[in-house]
Amino acid sequence: MSDAAEQSLGGVALLGDMKPAERATLEQQCAFRRYMAGEQIFDRQSDSRDLFCVVRGTVRVVVYSVSGREVSFEDIAAGGSFAELACLDSRPRSASVVAVTNTVVAAISPPVMERVLLEHPKISLALMRRLTRMIRQATDRIVDLSTLGANNRVYAELLRLAKPNPKDAGKTSVIRPVPIHGDIAARVSTTRETVARVLSDLGKKHLVIKEGASLIINDIKRLRDMVEQFRID
Repeated sequence: MSDAAEQSLGGVALLGDMKPAERATLEQQCAFRRYMAGEQIFDRQSDSRDLFCVVRGTVRVVVYSVSGREVSFEDIAAGGSFAELACLDSRPRSASVVAVTNTVVAAISPPVMERVLLEHPKISLALMRRLTRMIRQATDRIVDLSTLGANNRVYAELLRLAKPNPKDAGKTSVIRPVPIHGDIAARVSTTRETVARVLSDLGKKHLVIKEGASLIINDIKRLRDMVEQFRID
């Protein structure tokens, strides 16, 4: 990626309503920063307030327990945004964010972001929809952690990650790339060993198969039924 491309907000979904000239003006008001894979962008409870847009790479939103155990919430790829809460309410960060790959982000200060939101109602609406999705995802996770055993939490996470498989007109579902056991474990509060055991068991039942860099779910309805039978009505 060229230096010019790494200083561009053109691929950021949240800012899609901006005209090129408006976006160019905003780019001049951003601080573009590079992070190496594994490097922390900010820590939970830090006092920074900027909103970040991912220009290149992928970041992960995490919280660490007192014992150091990682709880992972979301991976955000290029074109996404994060750190909205502190930017909007001026309170400390609610989670830590680390770079999963070599990453470039654009930091937008609260005063600049407030102006963008006031001048662009469609961007404000897009931000509200993103926050709504975050609340729904958090609610689903709370329900899963409260009502499901470890095996079924892994099933539920596979359902969240799965997309219709374009290779067979959506008859099966696919997760691409194949998820790392430790990443799933961090999202559903279990161990890598449990995730490995669950995936092995699903493989023996021919519910999931690995094809190259993809994990194919052959019967999404059956997997969904396996989860729903344990949920609270």
